[in-house]
Amino acid sequence: MKAVKGREFVADRAWGACDIASMNGISIRLHWTNQPYKWHINDGEEVFVVLDGEVEMRYRENGQEFSLVLTAGDIFYASAGTEHVAHPVGEARILVVEKEGSV
Repeated sequence: MKAVKGREFVADRAWGACDIASMNGISIRLHWTNQPYKWHINDGEEVFVVLDGEVEMRYRENGQEFSLVLTAGDIFYASAGTEHVAHPVGEARILVVEKEGSV
C-alpha cells in the first residue's frame, strides 16, 4: 500500500522522481520539475499525465515539429519512436508510465 500526495511532491533536482510502482516491466513514477528535459526517443511507449502545473510538449513526426500545451488532467501518449521533449511552465508534477529502464 502506498499513497502519494502528488501536488505536495518536490524532488531535490529537476526531473527527480518518486517511484510509485513497477508492474510487469512497466514503471510508474511521479516527476517534479521546473526545467525542460531533453529531446529523446523512448525504447517503448510512454504515457505522460500532467497532475499539477503546465507543460509545453514538443514532438516531431515526419520531420515536422509540433507543440501543444498540457495542463492538469491532460495526457500525452508517445508511441514507440516518437521524439519528444517536455518544457514545464514554472513547476510541474507529471506521472509517467513507461517501460522499466526507459530514458
